[in-house]
Amino acid sequence: MTYLLGIDFGGGASKATLIGADGRIVAEHTVEYPTLHPTPAACEQNPEDWIAALCENAKTVLKKAGIAPREIAAVAVDSATHTSLVCDGDCRPLRPAMHWTDSRSRREAELLREQHGEEIFEKTFHKPDTIWTLPQLLWLRENEPEVFSRIRHVFFEKDYIRYFLTDIWGTDEIEAEGSMLFDCRSRTWDAALCALCGIDPAVLPPICRPTDVVGGITAKAAAATGLAEGTPVVCGTTDTVLEVLASGAVERGDMTVKLATAGRICVITDRPHPDRHLVNYSHVAEGLWYPGTATKAAASAFRFYRDTFGGDYRQLDEEAEATPLGAEGLLFHPYINGELTPYADPLLCGSFTGIRATHTRGHFTRAVLEGVALSLLDSKRYLDGLQIPHGTRATLIGGGAKSPLWAQITADVLGTELDITESSDSSLGAAMLAGIAIGVFDSPVDAVKKCIRKKRTVLPDAARTEQYAALFEKYKKIHDALAPIYHEI
Repeated sequence: MTYLLGIDFGGGASKATLIGADGRIVAEHTVEYPTLHPTPAACEQNPEDWIAALCENAKTVLKKAGIAPREIAAVAVDSATHTSLVCDGDCRPLRPAMHWTDSRSRREAELLREQHGEEIFEKTFHKPDTIWTLPQLLWLRENEPEVFSRIRHVFFEKDYIRYFLTDIWGTDEIEAEGSMLFDCRSRTWDAALCALCGIDPAVLPPICRPTDVVGGITAKAAAATGLAEGTPVVCGTTDTVLEVLASGAVERGDMTVKLATAGRICVITDRPHPDRHLVNYSHVAEGLWYPGTATKAAASAFRFYRDTFGGDYRQLDEEAEATPLGAEGLLFHPYINGELTPYADPLLCGSFTGIRATHTRGHFTRAVLEGVALSLLDSKRYLDGLQIPHGTRATLIGGGAKSPLWAQITADVLGTELDITESSDSSLGAAMLAGIAIGVFDSPVDAVKKCIRKKRTVLPDAARTEQYAALFEKYKKIHDALAPIYHEI
């Protein structure tokens, strides 16, 4: 049988998914790695951790599947959008990668908004914020000039990993859309945008389509990963669009709700919807886009809570499930790295409010799960106000969908039916993309028909939705009251 391998690199872990040509999942494996916070507002990752995860994942899925490396017909990788890595002339990293959640470039983003905001928005469909590569490169120029002066190549996360596999430098057009250095209308790197941070467009990678086969696995990479030398490697793309693909959202009006490192609510459209509180990217299905909202910390907020206070996810879920709705007055705001929709405010901070002596760990855990869901409701209400057509149900994607409790809380908070598939992981989407690239699947629609299997539907409870609507009003009041204080600390 022909097999296809997709490997995702997220905010805290890499996951590999191996599928057959019939679309069925054959093997999966996950490797965690840290996101580093060397200073306040800094979010960095070591590229060595990505490569170690890549090698372990590839070897493990081969072992689990019990297949020969030559049976894998193609490989595709994906990663979180616009996590950049600057390298020298030999493609060696000059410093750790700046994750998209890094918010040190607040001042630079503000200056860009004030001085060039309209020009940038017109070309990129986005307003300057700390999540984009342009402000981050400007921060590097101002704060690490010795590093900035040595930049000869800018990589994005999945492109560096693919370079390790193939020795070929490049990126895809969807990733480029997230850099704030790319003109989304002319579909090229923009010299004027590059000039705003002082880089030569020549340091940016050549652009191809996500489905282009860019090269084969080198002998060195084969020895490190266990994959066969010469195996075709597909360009790949960003994690969210491949989660959208893996959810089956390939038609206008389809909607996804994401509980991953970030939280997203995306609607499939036939055009971008430029708005200063939306993120606009094109779809891998030709002619489609998936504009949506962005909650900066979703599953990453829960992981931060777990890593800081202890416990495993199953135990935490059980304790939260035994806790009443609303956590008996304890509320959580997941702004641990600032927030995007609908505030675009990198200075916001996470908070627990309403703490009482009677609260247990179960109360705190439930407050975290509900707080992330309430932040998604904040985003959904903004999205609904734009009147972008979408259906009455959505597909829940991301690691958070594995928690029955969190899925139910999210459905209740949003008041929306949520379909859950057997897998909506972006690594499955990457494997599907590999199959589209080499003709195993005729199109994204064909890949969805063969690979996506609905597992269950989570129905909202009207009474609980009403209770959460009342809780949301308190949630908003707390944000409004604390936001000015966060700007002072």
